[in-house]
Amino acid sequence: MERQNVTLSLPKPLLRKAKAVATKAEKSLSELLREALEEKVNEESGYKKAKRRQLNLLKAGLDLGTEGYIKISREELHARR
Repeated sequence: MERQNVTLSLPKPLLRKAKAVATKAEKSLSELLREALEEKVNEESGYKKAKRRQLNLLKAGLDLGTEGYIKISREELHARR
């Protein structure tokens, strides 16, 4: 996988905390940031994929076993018994 260096500007307290988290996890700061970015990107693409799948399902509709014909009239459906 080809890599490219990126320059980030972070507040010093955040950078200190991030370094501590990376050290505790026995990872480099670069690895920690890469994993966090990958997680965020996968989250977003997973959401879009799920949304697209659900919209396609709505368009196709579901088989409710009526074969396209409602066998009960509106009056029968709402009749008080």
